[in-house]
Amino acid sequence: MLCYPDRRTALRATAAVAAGALTAACGADGGPAAPGPVRPAPARPAEPARPAKPVQAAPAPRRFPGQPVEIGHGPRERAKVALTFHGNGDPAIARAVLAAAEKAGARVTVLAIGSWLDAHPAMARRILDGGHELGNHTQRHLAINDLPEAEAYAEITHCAQRLKRLTGSIGTWFRPSQTQYASPLVRELAQRAGYPHVLSYDVDSLDFTSPGAAAVIRTVTGTIQGGSVVSLHFGYADTVDAMPPLLEELARRELRAVTTTELLTS
Repeated sequence: MLCYPDRRTALRATAAVAAGALTAACGADGGPAAPGPVRPAPARPAEPARPAKPVQAAPAPRRFPGQPVEIGHGPRERAKVALTFHGNGDPAIARAVLAAAEKAGARVTVLAIGSWLDAHPAMARRILDGGHELGNHTQRHLAINDLPEAEAYAEITHCAQRLKRLTGSIGTWFRPSQTQYASPLVRELAQRAGYPHVLSYDVDSLDFTSPGAAAVIRTVTGTIQGGSVVSLHFGYADTVDAMPPLLEELARRELRAVTTTELLTS
């Protein structure tokens, strides 16, 4: 404790201490005290950019030497078959069919209608992500063999353009609409549009008639053989119900369901 000789001296000392404290706080000229040096915050390392998930394009059409322009089945000596689906109808049913195939280890070929892809564009990627093939079944599913040349060509190319926009490719296969076999003109138009082959079939499931799942299974298993290409459809509950037992029966017969490309190449 400091001691001073008299009261006056003590008051002068106290005032001096207070003045010194005020000068330190406000600066010598009465303004705010000059701020001390500010140390910059340490720079945080930039997070590395995450690469975008690559989008793989759908396979492009290819030519199969030794096969006709219109393919109805693959080699009979191979223990493989191709289940091909007309892409149309309720996407929930389509997803259920794909899920049933994938659960059994099967891969299928989907021939999509362009207007269906317009309404449900995400289905294109869903099909490809499941390991399946995606192809062209015309834009509006009209009776293409009966159309004038220009309109028939537009039906093929308009669907091809949608496939290209969605997947980077015009699709693996072309199948004519409302007919099992393409006319010579439609085969020529398909080739002009970039499809070396037209995909037909040798087994018609008739599932689009809604005969019941049991009837679909009987129809397919009654005529299927090695190398067969089977015509089926999205959009029908009977097809969903028929898939598990149909695939079980194929496995019992040692017939494996593969994409059409695999049927023809391995």
